[in-house]
Amino acid sequence: MGVFEVNSKINLNFGLFKQLDRNSQKALEMTTDALLTEVKNSEIMPFETGNLQNENTFADYSNSGNGVTRIVSSTPYARRLYFHPEYNFSKLEHAFAGGEWFAPWLKGGTRQNFCSETFAAIYRRICGL
Repeated sequence: MGVFEVNSKINLNFGLFKQLDRNSQKALEMTTDALLTEVKNSEIMPFETGNLQNENTFADYSNSGNGVTRIVSSTPYARRLYFHPEYNFSKLEHAFAGGEWFAPWLKGGTRQNFCSETFAAIYRRICGL
């Protein structure tokens, strides 16, 4: 066996890396919006006047640069309703109203792949892949 030498030169496009990071942040925010829309359209959140769902539940992007977004319900009663699915929720406005309204989108839920699939589709579209 002979000894041989290999040289290589790598040029990194840091501008492209920054653009991909910006695209991933934007895709994360858009995925959060899509999840919020899905939850609202599923008629699973308790609905009497619409305050909880429409005026007081929103997407928070304040930490999206670190890969974290949140869906926040700012009413004092949201936590009580969410963690007590045994309540007798009115089904007049939302046929599937109940507690733990994010459960279908969490691990083990019927829609557990929604966020990862939605993020991938949005990211590919934004990046032109």
